[in-house]
Amino acid sequence: MPTCSRSEPSAPAIAGIGVWCSRGAIARLGFALIMVSLGSGCVDGRVGQPAADADSAARVRAALVASTGAAAETGAEAAATGTGWGTLKGRFVFAGTPAEAKALAVDKDTEVCSKDGVKLLDRSLLVDPSSKGLANVVLFVRKSSRVKDSTPPEKPLVFDQKQCEFITPVFAARVGQSIDVHNSDPVGHNTNIAGTSFNQLIPAGDGTLFKPEAETGMPTMVTCNIHPWMKAYAVFRKDGYVGVSAADGSFTIPDLPAGETLEFQVWHERSTGPNGALGLAKPDLKWTPKGRFQVKIEADEVKDIGTLEVPAAALGG
Repeated sequence: MPTCSRSEPSAPAIAGIGVWCSRGAIARLGFALIMVSLGSGCVDGRVGQPAADADSAARVRAALVASTGAAAETGAEAAATGTGWGTLKGRFVFAGTPAEAKALAVDKDTEVCSKDGVKLLDRSLLVDPSSKGLANVVLFVRKSSRVKDSTPPEKPLVFDQKQCEFITPVFAARVGQSIDVHNSDPVGHNTNIAGTSFNQLIPAGDGTLFKPEAETGMPTMVTCNIHPWMKAYAVFRKDGYVGVSAADGSFTIPDLPAGETLEFQVWHERSTGPNGALGLAKPDLKWTPKGRFQVKIEADEVKDIGTLEVPAAALGG
């Protein structure tokens, strides 16, 4: 009667499995697993019924799982990480006739705040009369795998207040970027940026620097405790992939990672969506009621998503 000798696979052999295993080798490795189990059927020097060698099978199976998992992870990473950079542009327009802006209740420091009888108006809805362009729509990338330039701009961003009004109603800055919170008025202002530690008195004609340390999920409110009608919004992002629509409704976000699907968040102060999220009926961009849309930009492409009409109902009429 023939005999056989039992031998365990060596450690190098097992370790080597993870190297040669790939999608094309799965079948071969599965066959090897069967053969290892069958080869362990020698009992007392005689050929008996095949009996599984649990240790050997477990090692082979672990190597199979590890290698296929690594291959899948590598493939997913390659699919998610593209190459090159692109630009996104477009324009928001108001589809309707905006109501006349209401005057704000100015009841303090009127010789400055209402200089020469000028009334301060609610600026939560700014629509260009000729083009119907909608200003101060914020959009930013929710998550990016790559950033072309991770260094915040050296030049401080100026956030000024004059005649008891924040000159810029909505502004964006990068985390770590210096912001010159300035006061061009002859009276003091207290500038309070919600969600941050910044809540300071800014003397007349003076200013101070502030560096945001964390991102904002959505734009955060900026107020003046001395003059309660003063209000603005700020958005801080680490990657800098954020835009605020101009007076004509246009926006441009350059240096976006190309070759991958990017999801953008859109916000407007007057939006009736959750937390100001602006939802639009744009199925081609997979636009959701949460104010999010998706787009993929190719390397060196300037992708124009065109004119985006915002219904009056989406902004509270």
